[in-house]
Amino acid sequence: MTVFGFAQLCASTVIFILAASAAKAWTVAPGYGKLALTLALYTLGNLIMLRLIRDFGLGVAISLSAVIQLIAVNLVAFAFFGERVDLVQGAGILIAILAVVLVTAGPYIAGRG
Repeated sequence: MTVFGFAQLCASTVIFILAASAAKAWTVAPGYGKLALTLALYTLGNLIMLRLIRDFGLGVAISLSAVIQLIAVNLVAFAFFGERVDLVQGAGILIAILAVVLVTAGPYIAGRG
């Protein structure tokens, strides 16, 4: 992955985290401004993802984005919105992270990457 590609992945992650936070804010106190902001942020994040898909392929780009967003969104949800998960939900989050890591790294581990 190039430095520019990594920067784009980081930018899309930040934008998607902002979009998820805006969506949460909209659910707490709905308003057209919050809805427009949420839609604009998700659109911008997806436009960056299109570039990443073109540069790195669908599987790698989406898998990397998914695991980074999964971790980041949960950190934001727990730290800033006070959300909590029970043991089973926490295990599910950890298994989801492991699954995406295995899908992404699998070809390299198997020597086909």
